[in-house]
Order: sequence, then C-alpha cells, then structure tokens
Amino acid sequence: MKKIYSYILKFPKSLIAVLLLIPLFWGCHFLDYTEYDSNNENYMLSYIDPTKSILTNIYTYLPKDYNSVDGAIRSSATDDAEHVWDASAVQRFNNGGWSAINPLDDQWGRMYTAIRAANVFLDKADTLTFPAIKYAVNYKDLMQAYALYPYEARFLRAMYYFELIKRYGNVPLDTVRLTPELVNNVKPNSYDEVVKFIVRECDSAAVKLPVTFSTFISKETGRATKGAAMALKARTLLYAASPLHNPSNGAAKWITAAYASKALIDQLGASYTPLAAYNTTWNNLTSKELILETRQADDRAFEAANTAVGYNGGNTGTCPTQNLIDAYEMKTSGKGILEAGSGYDPANPYSTSGASARDPRLDMTILRNGSIWKTPLVIQTFQGGLNAAPRPNTTKTGYYIKKLMVESIVVDPSLTLGTARHVWPVFRYTEVLLNYAEAMNEVYGPDGAGPAPLDNLTARAAVNIVRARTGVAMPAFPTGMTQSTFRDKLRNERRVELAFEDHRFWDIRRWKIGPSTTTIKGVDLTKDPVTGVITYTPKVVETRVWDDKMYLYPIPQNEVFVNKNLVQNAGW
Repeated sequence: MKKIYSYILKFPKSLIAVLLLIPLFWGCHFLDYTEYDSNNENYMLSYIDPTKSILTNIYTYLPKDYNSVDGAIRSSATDDAEHVWDASAVQRFNNGGWSAINPLDDQWGRMYTAIRAANVFLDKADTLTFPAIKYAVNYKDLMQAYALYPYEARFLRAMYYFELIKRYGNVPLDTVRLTPELVNNVKPNSYDEVVKFIVRECDSAAVKLPVTFSTFISKETGRATKGAAMALKARTLLYAASPLHNPSNGAAKWITAAYASKALIDQLGASYTPLAAYNTTWNNLTSKELILETRQADDRAFEAANTAVGYNGGNTGTCPTQNLIDAYEMKTSGKGILEAGSGYDPANPYSTSGASARDPRLDMTILRNGSIWKTPLVIQTFQGGLNAAPRPNTTKTGYYIKKLMVESIVVDPSLTLGTARHVWPVFRYTEVLLNYAEAMNEVYGPDGAGPAPLDNLTARAAVNIVRARTGVAMPAFPTGMTQSTFRDKLRNERRVELAFEDHRFWDIRRWKIGPSTTTIKGVDLTKDPVTGVITYTPKVVETRVWDDKMYLYPIPQNEVFVNKNLVQNAGW
C-alpha cells in the first residue's frame, strides 16, 4: 500500500536536505518570524515532486497520542487512566503544576508552524503549471491529482485550527503570509469566528475531495478525503454546541451539529459500514470505519513504554483506572453495574459469560487479572503476582492497557526487537454516530425527530448502531428514557467506545465536568494461597487537583510577552 508519508524517500539526498529545512524557514513558533528563502521556495514549487513533499510535510502535524505527553497518553490526565511514573510531566495536569510559564502539551507554536506551511503552499498553489513536465506522458494525470492538493492543504489548515481552539479558545486566524511587521501584532479572533472558518474550509474541501483515494488515479491512501472534511466539520460543531462554548445550551448550535453529522451519515455511511469487530479498529489501515488516520513509522515505542512489569523488558506506563472499568455495562441486561437487576457479580467482576458477563469491549481494551497476554502468559495483578507488587513500578490501579498495543511486538531487550505499524484513528465512523446522537438528544430527546433529514434517525437509533457492532452486540438503549438519563448513558457509551483515543480529555472539558473526575480509583487483589480465591478491595489511588481555569489551556506566556494583543485565558 502506498503511503503519502513515504514520498520524500524517493528524492535525491540533496533535495531531502532542502525539504527538511522548510520548517526552519517558517519559524519555530508563530511569533518568531524568519525570512523565508525565496530561491528555495521557488525551486521547490517549480517541480511537482518537491511540491508534493511540501504538502506531505503539512500532513506530518496530524494529531496522535502515542506517548504524546512525556511518555504518557493524554488519558493519564483523565479519570480513565493513571500513569505509573510520578516524575512524568503528565502528572502536572493532575496536581495543578502547570501554568502559562510552565505549559503542558504546548501546541501553539507547532500548530502555527503547520498553518504557516499551509499558507505558503496555498499562496502559490493556484498558479503552478509545472512546465518542466508538461510533455510527460502522465502530465494530465499528475495535474488531476495536483488539483486536489490545495483542498487537502485547506482541510489540514482547518484541522490545525481545531487543535488550537480546543486548547486555547480564542486564537489569531492567520490565512495569509504575514509580513515581519504584522506577525507579532496579530489580534486573536473569537472562538466562534474560528469555528465558522473551519466549517467554510471543510465545506469547500468536501466538495472537491474524493470519498476514497484507493480508486483514484494515484491510489495514494492516507490522504484527506471528503469524509475527513465532513467529520472535522461535525466534530467542530459538536464542540461549539457543548456547554463550554454554549453556556445557554442554545438549540441552534446543537441542530447545526446534528445536521453536520447527519450529512456524513447519509452521504457516506455505506462506505464505513457495516461496522467490523471492535478490536480491529486500531493499528489497522484496512479498517472499514476508519475515516482518517495518522500513520506512524514502524516502531515499538508504545509497547516498550506500556508493557507490564513482569514481562521481560516491561516498563509499565499508562494504566486504566477502576473508574473506567466500572463504566463497562452488563452484556445481558445492558445496565450499569450499580443499577438494580444488572446481574453484576462483585466476586467475578470481569465475567465473560452468563448473566454476569460484562461488555465485551472491556476485555478488548483492558488487561486485568486473568487476561492472556503474549500466550501462554497470564496477567497476574494480585499481591505477589507476576505483574503486581512487591515488584517495583507495577500498576497502581490493578490494570494495564491493551487497546492500541501490538501484542506480537517483543520488548525483551535480550531478543530480536520487533516493530509494527501504528495507526492513530483521527476520525472513525462510530464517533460520527455518537456525535449525532448527542446533538439530537439535546434538542429532540432520545426518540424525537427533527425536520428532514433529521426525521429518519433518532438519537437512540444512532447509538444502537454502535452497540450492535460485530463482536460487541450490546443490548439496545431502552425506550422511554428521559433526555437527562439518555445523556448520561450516551456519555458513558462514548467513554467506552472511544477509550484511549484521546476523546475523554476533551469531553471532560467541553462538558465542564472536571470536578467530578478527580477521585481516581483502583483495586487491590489478594489471592488465598489455599483456595486460590481472589478478593477485590476497592481503593482510592489519587485525589487530583481541579480548577475551572483548566477547561482551557494557558497561552504560553512567551507568546503573550511578544504579542501584546494576545489575551491570556482567564485564571492563568
């Protein structure tokens, strides 16, 4: 399978060296202006292969969350996970030790570097005809593919603006190549203004981009598609409708969000369904429900960081919490474990069969006591077990992460070290269904219908498509639910379905539920040496710090010092 990220490898070493310098010409961060080398720019924009590489470079800024915060995934700063290493910077999210002077996950400069790259590309893109290859046999095909490049760049620029506003709120909207005089004096645009820009760009891109590149002339997959543009629009509008940015809970924003998701469902749903087995949705380029992914070079870094202590080479990293385990409902009744008549058995909390069986996604996502991992080894998290205390640096919660891990990778340093492809799901179809269900419920309730095209799919019906997927087949959400009850159950469904895909961190913020997520729970397991019976004792692992200013990131203070027009976010 061809990969857009491999284009650069086809060029001469001298050209590669030039291409690698491009980000330096754009500046290390938004407020550092560096004069662009116009000779190099003109050279690279005169030939189609180097021009393609400029676009490829813009793709490299797509988000992923493999050990993205000092060796931890961002879920370690939510009630879904706890990172075992106290010295990791991710812990500053949890103890309040971050600030504008000492920021975390600082994407301000990185995203503006990507945006400036897109602006440089778009500034020239419409005028390029590549006369040097005009008489090539495949010139027509090359130019047909090139005609899509500006729309890919516009989508990517919109994506990076979304990454900015979900962190910082109001940010400068830079769509042209700024002069040295202007670059450090730009004024921030409002959150809603940037949302409108993202929506316009997505609409324009969606009209031109193909549904898939697998049948396109170049057959180069991994690029922005019509579905990616529509999914970004739907996610952006959902965030804009959420309590953080819609404090009055105005119906108009929710309706707009519902329309955006429904447009993708109606136009492209057949491309992403039927939903395949849940545990095939990550690290799998052939997953049918994958709308856009970030491809990472073959490596073993995620497995090296997160394989349990007790396995040779195991390091332990991000560990799921009891909070997350408790979110998995019962397979037979479809109820939460604390609901009356759920069938939950505290003595057999991870049951996979009978009336006490849990949601199958639990065992696809979590490694718990008794899980088989790297056959024939079995996870042992009871006191004295293979993967538990008194061994140092074992899980604090009683669990290890399974989702996103490639089981076949060997981390034992004494053996041949294996690698594998890692594929981060930026957008997948089940998120769109859940986005739609959330927006519809806020306006029409679980079973209400709106005007066409919102009249043939209710919120409840949409979420039930997700629950009915292959290998999961959870009971449908029942009829007769109130809007509030449905909201709570849907948020739980989203938490389970999208676990560790970097949604919970942002959902906590857009729903403004931070104070309810500070008590981090785990479990201690003891095994009777005679009977072998396991006793489960709940515990509080950590009580975290929350301040409502954390709903948005601080703008890095160095940016505020340089540009006096920037306004620091409240509380920072």
